[in-house]
Amino acid sequence: MRSQLCWKSRFPRKSKSTILQQQFNRTGKVEHGSVALPAVMRSGSSGPETFNVGSMPSPQQQVTVGQMHRGHMAPLTSAQQALMGTINTSMHAVQQAQDDLSELDSLPPLGQDMASRVWVQNKVDESKHEIHSQVDAITAGTASVVNLTAGDPADTDYTAVGCAITTISSNLTEMSKGVKLLAALMDDEVGSGEDLLRAARTLAGAVSDLLKAVQPTSGEPRQTVLTAAGSIGQASGDLLRQIGENETDERFQDVLMSLAKAVANAAAMLVLKAKNVAQVAEDTVLQNRVIAAATQCALSTSQLVACAKVVSPTISSPVCQEQLIEAGKLVDRSVENCVRACQAATDDSELLKQVSAAASVVSQALHDLLQHVRQFASRGEPIGRYDQATDTIMCVTESIFSSMGDAGEMVRQARVLAQATSDLVNAMRSDAEAEIDMENSKKLLAAAKLLADSTARMVEAAKGAAANPENEDQQQRLREAAEGLRVATNAAAQNAIKKKIVNRLEVAAKQAAAAATQTIAASQNAAVSNKNPAAQQQLVQSCKAVADHIPQLVQGVRGSQAQAEDLSAQLALIISSQNFLQPGSKMVSSAKAAVPTVSDQAAAMQLSQCAKNLATSLAELRTASQKAHEACGPMEIDSALSTVQTLKNELQDAKMAAVESQLKPLPGETLEKCAQDLGSTSKAVGSSMAQLLTCAAQGNEHYTGVAARETAQALKTLAQAARGVAASTNDPAAAHAMLDSARDVMEGSAMLIQEAKQALIAPGDAESQQRLAQVAKAVSHSLNNCVNCLPGQKDVDVALKSIGESSKKLLVDSLPPSTKPFQEAQSELNQAAADLNQSAGEVVHATRGQSGELAAASGKFSDDFDEFLDAGIEMAGQAQTKEDQIQVIGNLKNISMASSKLLLAAKSLSVDPGAPNAKNLLAAAARAVTESINQLITLCTQQAPGQKECDNALRELETVKGMLDNPNEPVSDLSYFDCIESVMENSKVLGESMAGISQNAKTGDLPAQHTHDAITEAAQLMKEAVDDIMVTLNEAASEVGLVGGMVDAIAEAMSKLDEGTPPEPKGTFVDYQTTVVKYSKAIAVTAQEMMTKSVTNPEELGGLASQMTSDYGHLALQGQMAAATAEPEEIGFQIRTRVQDLGHGCIFLVQKAGALQICPTDSYTKRELIECARAVTEKVSLVLSALQAGNKGTQACITAATAVSGIIADLDTTIMFATAGTLNAENNETFADHRENILKTAKALVEDTKLLVSGAASTPDKLAQAAQSSAATITQLAEVVKLGAASLGSDDPETQVVLINAIKDVAKALSDLIGATKGAASKPADDPSMYQLKGAAKVMVTNVTSLLKTVKAVEDEATRGTRALEATIEYMKQELTVFQSKEVPEKTSSPEESIRMTKGITMATAKAVAAGNSCRQEDVIATANLSRKAVSDMLTACKQASFHPDVSEEVRTRALRYGTECTLGYLDLLEHVLVILQKPSPELKHQLAAFSKRVAGAVTELIQAAEAMKGTEWVDPEDPTVIAETELLGAAASIEAAAKKLEQLKPRAKPKQADETLDFEEQILEAAKSIAAATSALVKSASAAQRELVAQGKVGSIPANAADDGQWSQGLISAARMVAAATSNLCEAANASVQGHASEEKLISSAKQVAASTAQLLVACKVKADQDSEAMRRLQVMVTDAGGKILLLERAAGNAVKRASDNLVRAAQKAAFGKADDDDVVVKTKFVGGIAQIIAAQEEMLKKERELEEARKKLAQIRQQQYKFLPTELREDEG
Repeated sequence: MRSQLCWKSRFPRKSKSTILQQQFNRTGKVEHGSVALPAVMRSGSSGPETFNVGSMPSPQQQVTVGQMHRGHMAPLTSAQQALMGTINTSMHAVQQAQDDLSELDSLPPLGQDMASRVWVQNKVDESKHEIHSQVDAITAGTASVVNLTAGDPADTDYTAVGCAITTISSNLTEMSKGVKLLAALMDDEVGSGEDLLRAARTLAGAVSDLLKAVQPTSGEPRQTVLTAAGSIGQASGDLLRQIGENETDERFQDVLMSLAKAVANAAAMLVLKAKNVAQVAEDTVLQNRVIAAATQCALSTSQLVACAKVVSPTISSPVCQEQLIEAGKLVDRSVENCVRACQAATDDSELLKQVSAAASVVSQALHDLLQHVRQFASRGEPIGRYDQATDTIMCVTESIFSSMGDAGEMVRQARVLAQATSDLVNAMRSDAEAEIDMENSKKLLAAAKLLADSTARMVEAAKGAAANPENEDQQQRLREAAEGLRVATNAAAQNAIKKKIVNRLEVAAKQAAAAATQTIAASQNAAVSNKNPAAQQQLVQSCKAVADHIPQLVQGVRGSQAQAEDLSAQLALIISSQNFLQPGSKMVSSAKAAVPTVSDQAAAMQLSQCAKNLATSLAELRTASQKAHEACGPMEIDSALSTVQTLKNELQDAKMAAVESQLKPLPGETLEKCAQDLGSTSKAVGSSMAQLLTCAAQGNEHYTGVAARETAQALKTLAQAARGVAASTNDPAAAHAMLDSARDVMEGSAMLIQEAKQALIAPGDAESQQRLAQVAKAVSHSLNNCVNCLPGQKDVDVALKSIGESSKKLLVDSLPPSTKPFQEAQSELNQAAADLNQSAGEVVHATRGQSGELAAASGKFSDDFDEFLDAGIEMAGQAQTKEDQIQVIGNLKNISMASSKLLLAAKSLSVDPGAPNAKNLLAAAARAVTESINQLITLCTQQAPGQKECDNALRELETVKGMLDNPNEPVSDLSYFDCIESVMENSKVLGESMAGISQNAKTGDLPAQHTHDAITEAAQLMKEAVDDIMVTLNEAASEVGLVGGMVDAIAEAMSKLDEGTPPEPKGTFVDYQTTVVKYSKAIAVTAQEMMTKSVTNPEELGGLASQMTSDYGHLALQGQMAAATAEPEEIGFQIRTRVQDLGHGCIFLVQKAGALQICPTDSYTKRELIECARAVTEKVSLVLSALQAGNKGTQACITAATAVSGIIADLDTTIMFATAGTLNAENNETFADHRENILKTAKALVEDTKLLVSGAASTPDKLAQAAQSSAATITQLAEVVKLGAASLGSDDPETQVVLINAIKDVAKALSDLIGATKGAASKPADDPSMYQLKGAAKVMVTNVTSLLKTVKAVEDEATRGTRALEATIEYMKQELTVFQSKEVPEKTSSPEESIRMTKGITMATAKAVAAGNSCRQEDVIATANLSRKAVSDMLTACKQASFHPDVSEEVRTRALRYGTECTLGYLDLLEHVLVILQKPSPELKHQLAAFSKRVAGAVTELIQAAEAMKGTEWVDPEDPTVIAETELLGAAASIEAAAKKLEQLKPRAKPKQADETLDFEEQILEAAKSIAAATSALVKSASAAQRELVAQGKVGSIPANAADDGQWSQGLISAARMVAAATSNLCEAANASVQGHASEEKLISSAKQVAASTAQLLVACKVKADQDSEAMRRLQVMVTDAGGKILLLERAAGNAVKRASDNLVRAAQKAAFGKADDDDVVVKTKFVGGIAQIIAAQEEMLKKERELEEARKKLAQIRQQQYKFLPTELREDEG
């Protein structure tokens, strides 16, 4: 949006006036013209107006308020659009802030102890500071918006405006959080929280109004913006008054506004004077300039007033002062412009004098305003008394010191010094007279006298120097006098200087905290648009660190201001300031680094400005803190004492609150956090105290003070943590103990600091040193007691004590012999060892959790240790000799010691998790426990060889397994790269070891033969896991530049070249020559890619290096064979040597790639890599030349074949262009222009072919010459044919494709001929390769002849289709020959690809039938081109799919047979079409259907063969029927697993009885096993039935029936799952029953559930099955069998109830039992019959839907026919 001030003349000549009109509808320049001319009158903003002629009308002013018409607005620029986005985002943020300000923050209940009250006060102070700084930023941003949007929109810096708006919204968002917290903390003295929230919401509303007004599309007048800005200023003042932070009094603000209005009034007078000049100006241009300048002056003045309103509440902020000063500068510039414009417009001296006078008034008023602001900035302190005089004295004395040797300059400086000291003396005497306190008055007078005397001595010395300028002694005397004067000045004005320095530090600290707060807000705002996560994360971390230090800085400022004379408060400010510098500087660096990565320009500018302001504030803070530290002197020790006494009082207060149960944790405090803080701080306290002792003993006051200060800071953290632990624990006794021990620490620490202070007075006093050591020992003891009060620590101590007590059992001289068998004792020891080892792992794990976990883990560890010790002592009693017993006891002692060390390490780590090396020590202690256990078990184990090693390995694995759960914790000192190499090496060892375990387990004389299969399976799984980790490690290694493994692989491949006896060659030199050339060229290509990637993407070098390593491995192997078959031997030696040289080059290149990956920006390494890549390329050429020397002719054939392959690829591309209709001739040429050239080149190719064929039997030189000549000729021929095709025009693409296909056939034939020639070179005439050569030569001649015929027929529209078809038929025959050859394709494809390619055959068949019916040449040409591609693609895909390794020989033969059949059938179809073209007749056309049917049949068979390739494992995982089958098989597997479990069960042991013939438990188990087997077979039968349904098409696998079949499948799935679940429950019930843990009723109930679920499965299967289906009959039989067996189980369980009957009754019932079972079977069969009746009823119901089923089957058949893409004619014939 642009606005242009257009001045339009409204009066006739010599009587001109102007109207100011602001427009937004166009851009342009100022228009000039006379409206006295006819028909040139222009209207103003409100239409035609009346005017007078000959007289001056009164001044008019018109203001139009309202919304402009949006249609007249110019489109927004990109900068304006970006501003709109910023405003919209900011308005959303402001609205969110308003919503958040609707309620107070909820705080947890706080206590009334001293620490709680201090916390509340600190939070209040911090919140007030943050709110004040955020309000400062909001008002400064508002003033910036006012200033930036003042001028022409075309000149507005919209990025800066967006930055200011972003500053406003981000600070408002942060402010709302602080306001909510402060409102919750505020008490009634300042105001209620609701009033504060209301004031904050008012400010947010004012900000929202401003954002709406400054939108580029708002069209609001300027006054709206100024009004909104004023509202923000007023709301800001109200908010600051609510929090009691309004530093500017109302009188100052009134004066500020009155001065601003004075500027406005003076500017209005200037505008009036300028208007007078404009009225007398003759030149219209100059007149308009005056008016424009005056208008701008008025606008800038109103802007100044608005800015003053905005910033007056926060004028103490430097950024607000800058904005007001900037507004004043704009006024000043506009005044100057107005004066210049007036001077240029008129020569009237009187008017110019008036303008000048008015301008002077404006300037003076502006000066008064800015001076008022500057006076407030200096806080009204008088400048020129102590400060100025002192500064002058200090500066001048420095000048005197530096002027030694120049007496004249020293004397001149002495005069200045005398005047300054005189002023200072007079000021001090004046203050002494005004001083009420006589003591202070005497001090001032004494200091003034001392200063006067020093001045007198200096004056005398200066006189001597002036009288004797060459006398160095006089100059030295003057220097000494000046030094004395400087000392006297410092002594005299010490208090004033100190006060000034401290005040300066307070201001600097406050501004640094405010700048840091702004930077944090800017960082959070920039996070969304920061595109570099690493830079943003670093910025966030630095912001967190600074945020932790801001409260200390704010508290330091508040304390210093509240207690101006308190040295401790001043020292606290100095310390907090110094501590703030380092994190603040780091945040500045992080912010500056993040700025370029922030995409939002406004957010980036805000972050940049805030970082700049913070850097400036930090520089001032650093200077101020240094000077304050120098001025305040050494007072750390006293301050530390005061701090410790305060902490002691706070802990005493907390103890009283705890006694009354009123001690509450502070917000954010938890038991775990406080416990960790206390543990880590205890070490810091100990360290600082040790430093304090050392420094005090040495008498170093400075470092003793520093140590005392650090000790006090650490104790403060310790006291806070101790209070937090006491407040968070639920145990009152533990809380009291913690507070008492912490208070003892404080008391002892105070005594220690006091003793250290005394020791400084008498550094060598032995008694003082002794007292210091005693007090330090007492403090250390108190500190340990404090740590031991932490939760969990006492439990660890109890466990340690328990282990110690238990270990006393080992101190006896002799042990009693064991009373248990050896095997039992050994088993108990093994179990106890496993338990103890597991408990050790739990202890390690518990150190990472809560304190309660460590307590429980240490207790369990202690108990397990007791059991293990008892088991070990029992095992020691088994010892046969005294020496063995002593050895066992010794190992038990080692375990006891290792266990104690483990608990101590766990205790230490839980206290301070961040302690260096603590985790490693804990892990080492846990490993020591495991190793000591292993040693004992090894000693006690006397089993099969290898048993103890396996047990030890298992325990070690159990120990280290926990490390994988915490991958971020270091366990060694190895680097990342060392770790990868170590893992790779150990992985190889692991793989070999597992293979050895498997092999030895099989070959050893082991009794457990049944475990061989399990061992083999486990070993295979382990091998696969090791292979996986090796692949992962290799990838990781290559990604990070770790190339050691690659270098080793290349070196190993090179070493094989030197092996004395190579393997027996399986081919000739020519064979190996071809593969070596292939891999050599691949290496050269990879080297070139590495050169490119080193500059563009260095991270991809790892993959390329890995590829080069793999290629070189193949190259070395093939090169070894090539060297072995080369003749003479010198050639072989040369090949071997050059391949090795290439290996060295590859090693260097791979190493440089790794180095560059580690340091991608290293330009030197890049240059080295490029040089290495070039060296590799050169060495590849040397390898190729060596191969050429071995057989020059075959090498030339290889080169020629490569060139021909490139030509074929180029022709394929040309065919694509032709097909797309984009192959056009460059000139207006015809095909006739190229015909002769094509024919001539083709004949030359025939001659080259003859030479090539004959060259196979001649010398290598002649063969090489023939190969090179043929490659050159085919290249030329391809080019002229392409030009000829292009000349045919893109409107006939099919003919173009025919011509290009013809030359492509020639090229392919030549490629085959060259390959055959290479294979036949130097072979005898009866060699089979010679027959291949003759066949290739015949094909070559045929294809060249076909090309010649095509060229001659291209322009003959009557025959070119026929010629194209003939060429296609010949091409298909050649392709079929290749397909039928035994040559295995280089790659394989999927069966799906083969099926997909049959679609092309179907389409081509339809196209051929249509062409045969139409006999149009165009259709024939299209058919020829389509047929060529379809058949070629089909044959290629079929052969590649057939030779897939997973395809059986039978299926492969079948697929190849039907691929051949399909091609032959299609050839017959095309030949029939050719016959029709020659002699068309209805009879011949009618026969097309039969030919196409043959093709369709072959395609169908080919598809079925491809389906067979897929096998049963290739399924659609989303197919509902597949899901059903999977669930069925899963259910069967579940049932079989349950059955296996039953097989392992045995009845529980029972006492001997009189009659054991009735073993009911055995009956139950056998019955359950039978049911499990029956249901497993049942589910498998259901699976077979489901497969049968799919095969019959009743359950379609196509999407058409997906919904219906899916419902059936889901029913089957549910039934299968129910069968599996019911059978599983049955097995569990049977197990529990025979073990005596469950009732027989539950067993019977489970059996009935199996029966019900099997019936449901039968119903689900019969939904779509044929009633006569064999699978359904089997399924019904299975159900009946399962039902019968369930009856048996029910009966057996029922009979178990009779177990209490006596033996006689049981014996009498035995005969009836079998009969009862038979009767029960009959009854149960009836029950199954009942189920069958239900199923029959459902079957009858389903018959009603038979018509629907038939319709579905018909629909499936129709879609199957559509799937085969049969032609329309065929379907009509079938119909």
